[in-house]
Amino acid sequence: MRPEFLVRDHTVYACVMGSRAFGLATEDSDTDRRGVFLAPTPLFWRFDKPPTHVEGPAEEQFSWELERFCELALRANPTVLECLHSPLVEYADDTGRELLSLRGAFLSRRVHETFTRYAHGQRRKLEAHARVHGVPRWKHAMHLLRLLTSARDLLRTGTLTIDVGERREPLLAVKRGEVPWPEVESWMTRLAEEGAQAARRSPLPEEPDRRRVEDFLVRTRRASVLRAGPYHEVMQGVVRGGGVGQG
Repeated sequence: MRPEFLVRDHTVYACVMGSRAFGLATEDSDTDRRGVFLAPTPLFWRFDKPPTHVEGPAEEQFSWELERFCELALRANPTVLECLHSPLVEYADDTGRELLSLRGAFLSRRVHETFTRYAHGQRRKLEAHARVHGVPRWKHAMHLLRLLTSARDLLRTGTLTIDVGERREPLLAVKRGEVPWPEVESWMTRLAEEGAQAARRSPLPEEPDRRRVEDFLVRTRRASVLRAGPYHEVMQGVVRGGGVGQG
């Protein structure tokens, strides 16, 4: 099965991300679409496995296979967790709705490590660019401030909020280069310190609920085997009959 067909025919969840989901869109903003597809279980029984992710087929579109998406979310991957909490959901079937109902199971204090590690990497890039060119990439600086704020608030409240709300205008001012770089650096430092403080008394659990997520994945894979499809007839016989080439 071609990758684009997996996205077209087997998507369980689709949303808009990027500036539009963050509440930071302007007239020239792209529409970034992210999704999750469920590769039919029989495809995993071949030597050639289905892809863990697919770029496209539309522009600015990226999708993960369900298992890979769950793995990354359990590791508190910032991009994946934000995708799961997008306020702009375009599609969700029964499996997608159950995935959304598990959002809390993926959240843990691990977010402090993963969000902070990503933020440190991005800040080093910004500082390097500023040393060479005199100014940072202002758009990247804006999104780093947004991420640090989101991480701090998540650790404080246990809730991941994507839309920046009333912080929109101050953040867009950074994007336009209207805030001096030293002031932006100070803002980043303060947010990082507040995030570290919040992590020490966060209402989030130490670890995500891996067992609950795995139960969902196993049930979903099992249901996929029994679902009608052009490549399922033989595989259904394998599952119900107990094996291949027996007798």
